[in-house]
Amino acid sequence: MGLRKDLILLFLLSAFATKSIATSFAPTDNYLIDCGANEASNHSDGRLFESDSRSPLVSLSPPSNTVVTSTTSAGLYKTARVFAAQSTYAFPIRRSGRHWLRLHFHAVDSLRYDLKSATFSVSADGFVLLSELSVGASSIVYNEYLIDAHARLSLIFTPSDGSIAFVNAIEVVSVPDTLFPTIARSALQTCYRINVGGQFLDSNNDSLSRVWVPDQPFIINAASARSVSIAPNSIKYGTNGTSPDVAPVWVYSTAQEMADANVGNPKFNVSWSFDVEPRFDYLVRLHFCDIISKSSNTLVFDAYINGQSVLTSFDILSKTEQLKTAYFADFFVHAPSIHSDKILIQVGPPELSKFAPNAILNGLEILKLSDTDDRLDKPNRDPASAFDNAHSSKKLKLLVLVVASCLGGLALMGSAVLACMVHLRRRRRLLKDHPKKNPSPPTWLPLPTHVGNSKTTKLSASHSLAASSRPSLNLGHAFTISELRDATKCFDEGLILGVGGFGKVYKGVLDNGLTVAVKRGNPRSRQGLAEFHAEIETLSKLRHRHLVSLIGYCQEQNEMILVYEYMARGPLRKHIYASEISENDVEPLTWRQRLAVCIGAAKGLHYLHTGASETVIHRDVKTTNILLDEGLVAKVADFGLSKLGPTLDQTHVSTAVKGSFGYLDPEYFRRQQLTEKSDVYSFGVVLMEVLCARPAINPGLPREQVNIAEWAMRWQKRGQLERIIDPKLVGRVCKESLRKFGETAEKCLAEYRVDRPSMGDVLWNLEYALQLQESFERRGVCEAGGSTNGIWDLDEWVLAQGERSDCSSVVGGGGSDVETSSRVFSQLIDPKGSIAFVVCRGGGFLD
Repeated sequence: MGLRKDLILLFLLSAFATKSIATSFAPTDNYLIDCGANEASNHSDGRLFESDSRSPLVSLSPPSNTVVTSTTSAGLYKTARVFAAQSTYAFPIRRSGRHWLRLHFHAVDSLRYDLKSATFSVSADGFVLLSELSVGASSIVYNEYLIDAHARLSLIFTPSDGSIAFVNAIEVVSVPDTLFPTIARSALQTCYRINVGGQFLDSNNDSLSRVWVPDQPFIINAASARSVSIAPNSIKYGTNGTSPDVAPVWVYSTAQEMADANVGNPKFNVSWSFDVEPRFDYLVRLHFCDIISKSSNTLVFDAYINGQSVLTSFDILSKTEQLKTAYFADFFVHAPSIHSDKILIQVGPPELSKFAPNAILNGLEILKLSDTDDRLDKPNRDPASAFDNAHSSKKLKLLVLVVASCLGGLALMGSAVLACMVHLRRRRRLLKDHPKKNPSPPTWLPLPTHVGNSKTTKLSASHSLAASSRPSLNLGHAFTISELRDATKCFDEGLILGVGGFGKVYKGVLDNGLTVAVKRGNPRSRQGLAEFHAEIETLSKLRHRHLVSLIGYCQEQNEMILVYEYMARGPLRKHIYASEISENDVEPLTWRQRLAVCIGAAKGLHYLHTGASETVIHRDVKTTNILLDEGLVAKVADFGLSKLGPTLDQTHVSTAVKGSFGYLDPEYFRRQQLTEKSDVYSFGVVLMEVLCARPAINPGLPREQVNIAEWAMRWQKRGQLERIIDPKLVGRVCKESLRKFGETAEKCLAEYRVDRPSMGDVLWNLEYALQLQESFERRGVCEAGGSTNGIWDLDEWVLAQGERSDCSSVVGGGGSDVETSSRVFSQLIDPKGSIAFVVCRGGGFLD
């Protein structure tokens, strides 16, 4: 009761400040429509809603005079426009971009129509917003969407067979460009908007007329949290992209922190649970403001989404630079990471910290993304429900008969399968004792039938690592699970080389002494059988010095395991960032070595595009998929997402977007048209990553620096690329070599594929850049002329580091929050990753 009084007092003290904030954004398009009303009506927040029949710009086709007026409701819900057939509202858009689309439904009483039993669908510009909606006896249904609208927004209402559709009010309002990240062709729906630790905020308290609800219904253990608050007029908005349009001061002035557990070392999390539809991806925005600290470096905590660490040892003050300053972080949560129809948000103290254990959260938002079918809602097609609603005993009897027949058939089929399994088990034992030549391939694998002539159960090193550019149909060795358990010491966690979307990769040693890399599929990952087959099928046909060789596979006991040649030096990424190099590893690569590595990777990709019998598009080119052997020879790896390229009569392959965020070809992202030039774009990002020694996406940086491709190209176009290079390269790079390298990367990163070079052209330019560098190192001059010096402009470079926000220090060790997030920047649109988060902190959006 005391907290409620304090909050009311804070509201009264800050009323004037809030009212001024609420007018910070003036929308270009601002359609507020009271459907079916005879005249304009005032909303409780002071906004004026026009009548749809009197608005000079909004049109309804076909014209409808069907209106229902309630005798009990008031305001926006006094009238409703009713449609007996498909009807369309058209809103002219004066300013292209994101718009709020808010729909109000209330089944008002009517003698003519039964709105409570109405069933209908709603779509907007091709996106299905509501499918077979039935408002029923609910008091009010209010849905909010974010739609990218251009020229005209068409809102279509479609009644179900024999039913009607209706709507009480519609809002179409422009949204600030910087409010949310651009996500290709996607619409979003607001699922939750929570004022953590605070009270209900209506549209009168928000500059964008949003509604914020308290967090009490969603917190799992109320005793674990304690509400805190300060005066709203003390909240500041920094230069990190936050503004009152992101969230009002009311949200940042209240929070939940860890409650006093009366124990010496509390190690619990404050948790919130939200019901969601697991078939969709979600944007989760967390709002932070340090309103509890008295000084700097006293509040450090972790944050989790569905058990996955997304912020580690997070210090709000390190981002805002002052207390009581607003900050937010965005995460994309993919459908495979959502279990039990829930999204779980948690904050808690880090494992190791010198500070008093505490954690804080001020607000959060959860928005659903449209799926690949442009849907935000899916109809209920449960056959059991259909029979229940039919009230027909005849149909029920028929259902029982069909189910019984199916069960009988399944029982017979199960018996047959069991018999086959017993037979195959006996046959396998016989084959193990008496192996035959040319054994048949596994029945699950739709690949060529030739498996090779190996008679032994062991694979020799010379056979497995033979390198050739000639395509091969050899699928490799079929390992048993026991062999791989022995090789990896029962998949010892201490032998893990890395973790990806498919699963963990272990170092193993076969019986013959050959060291291998064993990639074990995670059964919870949706990168499963399709990717498993794709990897085998692709690599079985390819042999090249700069492609990682597949040695064999295993599929038994529900395991999916791939065995590769061991790459002793690991991924290229490891050799770029100094903070990720341990004492026993080599130093970060020199410029000459980096060029050689890029050339090796380019050769591998060039072979994929032109040297194989069919064009192969890798689709996931990044620094973690370029591996180095003991001699620093680069080899392209991970073909789980690869796809055959277009045939002679095609210009592209139409396919769903898959790949890693930050490396995705924007044209492929927008149009879902894949070509080998998509690999070229991704490789351009790799080139910039190699040069600048920072991740493709770094959410810890200011907004304009988050995306390395955009940031580096701004410097390239100024002719000052040397100002953002890896500090360890300063003074060691020939300017002409760097110029050629920068020009090559710029061409790779062209917006449209027609403007990008082939991988062969990229390879030629990189080899030329290497020649220039080698000449510089031998003679101190660049043979192409121009500057004869390396890049020694240290003073200018030091100044430029202010714009980098200490790029080199935010990657890697120390348990930073960026380290954790960088490991999960994968599978943005692809629903195959185990979980993928895109983190855009402080307004750092990824266009």
